Amino acid sequence: MTATGRIRPAPHGARALWIALAAVGALLPLASPAQVTATGEYLARMDADRDGRVSLAEFQDWMGYAFARMDRDGDGVLSAAELPGGRGKPIALADHRAALAVTFGRQDRNRDGWLDARELAAPPQ
Repeated sequence: MTATGRIRPAPHGARALWIALAAVGALLPLASPAQVTATGEYLARMDADRDGRVSLAEFQDWMGYAFARMDRDGDGVLSAAELPGGRGKPIALADHRAALAVTFGRQDRNRDGWLDARELAAPPQ
């Protein structure tokens, strides 16, 4: 679930990114700072500016916390050694945030640029 660098248009690069993101996603419950059990709690925790909605930046910041924990050397890239299983192509933080932006876009069903509790609860389109 991580990457720092440029987004590469090659399909194999995108596939590798999604595989790594899925692997990291499996670890999220273990890395989570606190258990969240209801959609309203997600909104409250993601909504850093407390305006009742989640911006793309707030979504990326919240969803990207595991990247920072896994990036042990702090270089903005998850190396093979830092990835689950200790192997795989490096993933840059910029690539990770770009993948999160795609997910955010699918969640934003009314296309207003923000996520509300209802959109957070719904699966991405």
